[in-house]
This record gives sequence, structure tokens and C-alpha cells, in this order.
Amino acid sequence: MTSKRSAATLLVLSLLLASCSGKEAATGPAATAGETLTASPSPSAVTSRSMDHRKERQELSTFIAKQLTGPYGVYTNLLETDQSGEAATGHEVLSESASLLMSAAALAGDKQQFAGQWALAQQTFDMEGGFSYRYSPRQQKRYPVNAAVDDLRLIGALYEAGAVFDEPAYTEQADKYGQRFYDNNVKEGYMYDFYDNVYKTTNNFVTLCYIDLGILRKLSISSELRGILMHNMDGILEEGYLSDAFPFYETRFDYHTGAYSSDNINTVESLLSILHLTETGQQKPASIRYIKEQVAAGTLYGQYSRDGKPLNDIRSTAIYALAAMIGAEAGDDSLYQAAIARMNEFQIRDADSPLSGGFGNTDTGQAYSFDNLMALLAYSYSL
Repeated sequence: MTSKRSAATLLVLSLLLASCSGKEAATGPAATAGETLTASPSPSAVTSRSMDHRKERQELSTFIAKQLTGPYGVYTNLLETDQSGEAATGHEVLSESASLLMSAAALAGDKQQFAGQWALAQQTFDMEGGFSYRYSPRQQKRYPVNAAVDDLRLIGALYEAGAVFDEPAYTEQADKYGQRFYDNNVKEGYMYDFYDNVYKTTNNFVTLCYIDLGILRKLSISSELRGILMHNMDGILEEGYLSDAFPFYETRFDYHTGAYSSDNINTVESLLSILHLTETGQQKPASIRYIKEQVAAGTLYGQYSRDGKPLNDIRSTAIYALAAMIGAEAGDDSLYQAAIARMNEFQIRDADSPLSGGFGNTDTGQAYSFDNLMALLAYSYSL
């Protein structure tokens, strides 16, 4: 039993090493299910767009509902696979997707859509110890591991719905699942990336983009326990700041070694960390300035070295969606609008394409859930 437990834990750890990166081929219980990566064209001036993005949002919503959704939720990728790989692929579904759809519905004030998505999420992902990060319809397999970032987003969406829809039942459910999250994903005041529902164990590190400070503050625990948790996790996130010269964040913090580690800096990961800080008013001014400069130039790329050198000229829908959300949370409308305009460069406008209204690659037919749902969420901030 010990060797099986070790092997299972090592497998999940290896998948988590790429958490929040957005690279579909390395997705485990991670913050992203994949991006459609696009080689950057020469930077062009950001075009003037409507302040209200209802039309683009409706076109995207239609694509997601008609093309990218099945009986268990939003497909990880529009192209089907045998669903047997270590990473989520094809028409597998992720709790990440459910949490993003619920967040978008709550933000848009869509009570009916929220209720439907929450009922489906419970049916598909709810386990004794957390929400399974992944379900394979073809394999009829619910993976027995949660992802802290997605559980927190589900809990946060329930709190938001409770307030927006004046539904105390949602708040009560958020309290219940928040207590479960604390019991399983928090040990001695520190949050961990995942909880294995079979072996009743966690990993030994935290990925910084998993630390959603705003939702951690809402967990239904005593003020003393909340104070300890917030002190610890806020400190880990803030101290992961690289520098004013390159104002992004480290990837993970290992509790055993007490050290940060980042092979390279994945932009989606750092933007998620910056978003979580911005939601609580703790963003670094240098981070916002840097993001604005790169968005304006069209040069916010997918990966950097630790000293800020671009390692590729790849852009993605999700990167600009996150930049837009950061602008909205920072109260910076110029950043929000500029990032949305950049994001819109990737929306498929060909009415004859099966990807029309969505975000994907018309040559290959690929369209990833993370790209499309992050775009939907970004649009929802303007409603």
C-alpha cells in the first residue's frame, strides 16, 4: 500500500509541476486546461472598441453552449481523444471549467445559468474530500484528487451568488464546502495544492497562483484560524515577488525546503497571482505598469526567464483575458479596454467556421476550455 500511495502521489505531483501554466499537454490538477497559442504578429495599435462587450460575449457564449459543451460540462478541447492520457484532453471535463462558468454567471447576474451549472458541477465533481479536478466520460472515471484553486473558485462563486441573487442557500453551501476545504487542503495554517481523496494526503508545496486571498478570507472558520491562514499565505504570495524590474511572481513554494522555485516564469501563472493580489488591493504598482506597457505594445508573451527576458513570442487569449480582469479589479478602465481589444484579435469571425464566436485554431480545429471561459469571464466584467 505504501508503494502504491507513493506512486500515486508522485504522479499527481508531476502533473502539478505545470499548474497554472496553461499548457494543455502538462495539465494535471492545475489552474488551466490549455491555451490556443498564437505566434505574435507585429504589434499594432489597439483599435477602439465599444465599452460594452455584450455582442462579443453573446457570440462566445453561443459557441461554448453549442459547440464546446456536452452532458457533463465544457469540453477540455473541442477535438475528442481517447481520454487515456495523464493530462486532461478531448471531451473530458474539469472542475476548473465549472468554476469559471459559475463565476461568469454570477458576475453577469444570470441566476438560471448559475443554478444549472452548479447542479451539474455537484453531480460531476463532488467527492467526500473535495471536488474532483477532472472527469472522463469515456473512461467513466472521476479522478480522486482536487485542485485547491478550483475548489476555492467554486466556493467563491457560491458566496457571490448568495449575495447577487439574495439566496442564503448558496451562502450556506459555500460555508459547508469552505469548511471541508480547510479541513483537507489546509494543514497547520498552510494551504496545499491538492488533497487525494483515496490516500487522504496532500502534496508538500503550494503553487502561488492557487493562493486566492479574497476567497480564503471568506472561509467559514474561526477568526483565529483565519488570521493564521491569511498571515501565512499572504506572506508566501507577497514574498514571491521577483523584482520591480520584472514584476512577476515565483511559481511555487516548497514547505519542506522553505524555498521558492521557478524553472521559467509562465505568464498565466503570474497574472493569476497578480489578479488575486489586485482583488484584495495588494497589487504592486510596478506590476500594473508593466502589464499596461506590454498590452499596449502587443508583447505580453507566454513565458519569460526569471530576469524578464521573453523565451518566445507566443500570445494567447487567456493572457489578455487575465490582463483585462486585472485592469477591472484595479479600477483601470484603459487597461481593461486595451486588453479586451487585444483578446478580441483572436476571436473567430468567420461565420462559416464551426469555431465562429469562439477562440481557437481554425487550421487544427482545436479550441480549449480555459481560453474560451477566461474570455467569457473577462467580458462579464463590462456588463
